[in-house]
Amino acid sequence: MVSASKKRVTNLMQEVLRQTMDLACEIVEKKGRRIVVMEVCGTHTTAFARSGLTRYFARVLELRSGSGCPVCVTHQQDIDYIVALASLEEVLMVTFGDMMRVPGSVSSLEQAKARGARVHLCYSPLEALSWAQRYPRKQVILTGIGFETTAPAIASTLLEAKKNHIDNFTIYTTLKLVPPALRALLQKQSFNLDGLILPGHVCAVTGSKAFDFTAWQYGLPSVVTGFAEPDLLAGLFQLLTMIKQNEISVRNAYPSVVREYGNRKAQEIVEQCFAVTDFLWRGFSIIPKSGYRLKGENSIFEARDRFKLELPQAGELPGCRCGEIICGTSSPLQCSLFKDLCTPSKPVGPCMVSAEGACNAYFQHLAEAT
Repeated sequence: MVSASKKRVTNLMQEVLRQTMDLACEIVEKKGRRIVVMEVCGTHTTAFARSGLTRYFARVLELRSGSGCPVCVTHQQDIDYIVALASLEEVLMVTFGDMMRVPGSVSSLEQAKARGARVHLCYSPLEALSWAQRYPRKQVILTGIGFETTAPAIASTLLEAKKNHIDNFTIYTTLKLVPPALRALLQKQSFNLDGLILPGHVCAVTGSKAFDFTAWQYGLPSVVTGFAEPDLLAGLFQLLTMIKQNEISVRNAYPSVVREYGNRKAQEIVEQCFAVTDFLWRGFSIIPKSGYRLKGENSIFEARDRFKLELPQAGELPGCRCGEIICGTSSPLQCSLFKDLCTPSKPVGPCMVSAEGACNAYFQHLAEAT
């Protein structure tokens, strides 16, 4: 039996859903076309698709994915380097799950492991230190992949390694920054957006103010929100209200988690270990000041420096449109490989592998739309 409180919540959600649809219809009637909104974060892409909201609003709202999936934006050159490192006899590679099946130019980590490479999954970067202490004769490498959200945990792991003098530990650092990538994406000007849904977990670290440029420089209404269905709906309603009223600003619809200037303690930990540098991104090539590198005495923990490998220049994966999807200029449904030749069990590109990838989200929740 459904409780009275649950009924009230359900009724409230239905009412907000109705009001949001009415607002969207009003805007569409005025514009004469669908509203185009980019959800910058890959977790938002998945959450919208899984909740049914992508399908529900499809008639009036086009949701485009952005460059907010850390595995997806990792450049092919970095994937190849990581696979090559894992294949070294003296190396034990520690990585998060999504990285295992990302195709490199000739192999994935999963395939390297099948050939005998020592590759272990982790849920926390600190697990890499346990492996390093357990196998002192192995060189343990942590794949440092992620955005501002992951950087504090990896920085804390590095500080712990220094504190405990764990010398057989390094990080392959590919940590990236979302605001510079979003700026690079908006500078392409190859599509028209009506607004942005900004990543709640990134803003929890950076603060919402880090994305103010989306309003004052690019004239886009933007909303920071979370990932539960009520958060998605509340954020979308606020964004549509801004679009209707032509309000050009950044609103925080996730105040329980996000502050204007973010988490200063997390920022300080990152600043102890990393410096900002230019970085390679899939779909963009090099974006200035868009990633982290280990700085000063911390650079001895950089796997690239400890293991200098010469690899062929990596090209794009044949037929894969992940670069275009990441840049918001293409949809998974527009890819000729999608669903037939590229599936989660046999992925051609990273957007089909990662749980935050647009292709994976569309396959799991929207594939029947094709």
